[in-house]
Amino acid sequence: MNAEYREKGFFSFLKSLSAPLLEFLFPSRCPACGAYVEKSGDWCPACLANAVRVRRLPIEGEHRKNLEEAWAFGLYHGALRELLIPLKFKRKRSGIPAIRSFLEEAGGALHREDWMPGVVVPVPLFAEKEKERGGNQTEMIFREWMEAQGWVWRRALVRTRATKPQFGLSAPMRALNIKDAFALSEDARLEEIAGKNILLVDDIMTTGATLAECARILRSAGAASVSAWVLASDRA
Repeated sequence: MNAEYREKGFFSFLKSLSAPLLEFLFPSRCPACGAYVEKSGDWCPACLANAVRVRRLPIEGEHRKNLEEAWAFGLYHGALRELLIPLKFKRKRSGIPAIRSFLEEAGGALHREDWMPGVVVPVPLFAEKEKERGGNQTEMIFREWMEAQGWVWRRALVRTRATKPQFGLSAPMRALNIKDAFALSEDARLEEIAGKNILLVDDIMTTGATLAECARILRSAGAASVSAWVLASDRA
């Protein structure tokens, strides 16, 4: 056996030991209360049950023209907020296993016969912002989980210009801020949109202005309907 194979074998051996060793040295904790849990990404049962708040969100006024319905899996303020902020603004992905565990639990609570796997479209970031953040947090949150369930992931939308953060803006200013800020991407397949029921996904929903504007673009491309799932929202 030459040196190269010996070296590969040695590093494979170290890799096989690393996860149990790290778990022994740094035991996993629940992201909400800090209690010890079995493995990385786990929640304690009580905190997970408290975090899951699957509900249909209200869609108001003009937004109802293009966005048929929107569902949230949990409340934003609390453990989900603490997992999202480092992912979104600090390039820290250590919270992704806990988010995926949450999605598994929350997804099981959304019992809807009409939610058949189809085409799912993430709300896009402006290209410069996505590069700055090291990726689109919505894709990091949802893509692997949804593809495992049979959904077809398509980056069918692009953000055509930089927009101000929606936080702190009034509802009319939010709508104005993102008006005409989205378009179909060059890779969008019209046959996957026209006549189809499309599912938008995003990390959070406040007023629904961003989701409604994305839905407007998809409806203009022929989508039969557009609904949305978001990880979290503080709306009732």
